[in-house]
Amino acid sequence: MSMARKPTAVAEVHEDGFPVDSMVAAITIFLLLYGLVMVGSASLEIGAKTYGDAFHLVYRHATYLLISAVAAVAAISVPIALWQKYDAALLFVSFGLLILVLIPGVGKEVNGATRWIAFGPFSLQGSEFVKLFVMIYMAGYLVRRKDEIETSLSGFVKPLLVLTAIVLLLLGQPDFGAAIVIISAAIGMIFLAGVPFRFFMPIVALCISAVALIATLQPYRLARLTAFADPWEHQFDSGYQLTQALIAFGRGEWIGLGLGNSIQKLFFLPEAHTDFLFSIIAEELGVIGAGLVILLFAWLVVRGLAIGNEARSKEMNFHAYLAYGIALVIGIQASINLGVNLGILPTKGLTLPFMSYGGNSLIISSMMIAILLRIGFETRLTQVDKRGKRGHG
Repeated sequence: MSMARKPTAVAEVHEDGFPVDSMVAAITIFLLLYGLVMVGSASLEIGAKTYGDAFHLVYRHATYLLISAVAAVAAISVPIALWQKYDAALLFVSFGLLILVLIPGVGKEVNGATRWIAFGPFSLQGSEFVKLFVMIYMAGYLVRRKDEIETSLSGFVKPLLVLTAIVLLLLGQPDFGAAIVIISAAIGMIFLAGVPFRFFMPIVALCISAVALIATLQPYRLARLTAFADPWEHQFDSGYQLTQALIAFGRGEWIGLGLGNSIQKLFFLPEAHTDFLFSIIAEELGVIGAGLVILLFAWLVVRGLAIGNEARSKEMNFHAYLAYGIALVIGIQASINLGVNLGILPTKGLTLPFMSYGGNSLIISSMMIAILLRIGFETRLTQVDKRGKRGHG
């Protein structure tokens, strides 16, 4: 009789006609293709001037997309239990990557920051991989120390010591943006894991104070904050990028100037195809095109958190916490990038996930989504096994 039930159970796994969460997959693919089109539009002039080929950066971005697809297929093939098994090892890899990049002769400096390790034509940005690896470690820690976290302050403080070491290494590059994303996502995971407010709120206040202090210690960060407060007062120095981004939004109005018709990408707005791609979207496609991006990211994050909740309802806690972490990393990084472009937040060197030009960001973002899809798939399998009254495990 159990053999007779299995076809029905398997059919229920594919109840929406797709083996993984079709909404998450569809949104991600759309954002990747949307990004390819907009990177192409934003980079033609700089490609022609810098490389002698207008499509040079488009070809490279397309290559990164292919590599990202391969990485995503590899990641979705890995059982979540394997990530859990090696969570501590991945934390050590994170420290290794962050230390390597600081070694003279190994780390590659670009625009005053040493965040890359050169491998021929490709540069490895360790901080992008650290975002994923730290979330995996945190998910494992929250499972192992569940009782301690819920009953004592020490269970909450221990992972923060690890995060502090990670943040200090990131600040040595410096990569303040990645540090903010990692610490915010990790604290969000701890909160969602059920830490009592009496432990959570004092630590959050301490972290916010530390971030505020760090943001004002370095002169260049203080200059960014000053420019953020009144960008038009500093429009020809520290506020230049922000004012040019705001001009792009003003030009776009509701429906935009049309695809390919941006004026700001003609060397007025620096990093138009990377950090400030959203401004070009707003200029060419208007509020409608920019609003669609915001809506899709919000939908993706909500669905990611929902996948985590589904896993938690079946007591698959590692799956749940990792899904929370992935959703938070993507949501926080996207929010910071969008906030910078809109003038809501001070300028930070963070890409827009799935869309901005940049190989490391595309690869890791795609791997995160693949792992999220795997979490949803394994959660649904567990549901089907319970309905089918599986006789093992």
